[in-house]
Amino acid sequence: MRASLLQIDVNEGESVESRRLRVASLVREQAGADLVVLPELWTTGAFAYEDFGSGAEPLEGPTYEVMAKAASDAGVWLHAGSIPERDPDGPLYNTSLVFSPSGDLAAAYRKIHRFGFDKGEAVLMGAGDELVTVRLPETTLGVATCYDLRFPELFRGLVDAGAETLVVPAGWPERRRAHWTLLAQARAVENQAFVLACGTAGTHAGVPQAGHSIVVDPWGEVLAQAGAGEQVLTVEFDPGKVAVTRDQFPALKDRMLGLTPPRR
Repeated sequence: MRASLLQIDVNEGESVESRRLRVASLVREQAGADLVVLPELWTTGAFAYEDFGSGAEPLEGPTYEVMAKAASDAGVWLHAGSIPERDPDGPLYNTSLVFSPSGDLAAAYRKIHRFGFDKGEAVLMGAGDELVTVRLPETTLGVATCYDLRFPELFRGLVDAGAETLVVPAGWPERRRAHWTLLAQARAVENQAFVLACGTAGTHAGVPQAGHSIVVDPWGEVLAQAGAGEQVLTVEFDPGKVAVTRDQFPALKDRMLGLTPPRR
C-alpha cells in the first residue's frame, strides 16, 4: 500500500482560496497512491483562533467540494485533513473529511479532544462524541486529530472497532515536537498498528509548526519522517504486518482493563 502525507505550509500571506487550489493540485499529483493525507485545519491554521469563525464552512462547503473533486481526479482515498465546520444547529467543530476514490464522502470525524486549556479551540469549538473508522480495501483506518494523540484510550477504542492503520492529521507546534514523535511511536506500539501522522509546516498565528510528519509500523519502527518545511512524504507499507505482529506478539489478548472485556 502506498500513502502520501502532504505536509502543507500554512502561510498567512496565501489566501484560503489559493491554498485550496494549490493543495488540490498536490492531491492530483499523487495519482497512483492508495491513500493521501492532509494536515489539521490547513485552511485557517490550527492556532489562528481568531479566524475560526470567519473561516468556518458547512460540512459540504467549498473545501469539501474541491477535495472531493481532487480525490476523484486522482483516484485515491483522501483524508482531507480537517476544517472548521459550522453546524447550522450548533457550535463550530474541528471536522475531518475522508473521501473515497470516487469522490464520495466516506466519513466525517469531529475532533473529540479540543486543545487550549479553557481558551482557543477548547472554548470556540464543540467536542465530537463518536469514534470513526473507515474500511479501505487494504486496511481499516482509525481517524483521530492532533491533540487526540495524547489520549491512548481513544486509540484503543479505534482498535476495538477494527482499526489497523491510525491516521492523525495535526497542527502540532515545534516547541513540543519531541512529544509528536514519541506519542506517534507509542500509539503504534501499544495498539500494534500503523500510525500515519501528518502535520503542518511553516508559522501561523505566530506559532512555528513542527512539521516532521511520520509513518510508524506496528513495532514502533519509523518507516519515514519528513523535515520541517512543506513536502510530500510518500511511503510503501504492508497492511498485513498488523495481523502478523498481533499474532507473533499477542499482547492485545492479555488486556485486563479497557473499553471492552479482555479477550482470552
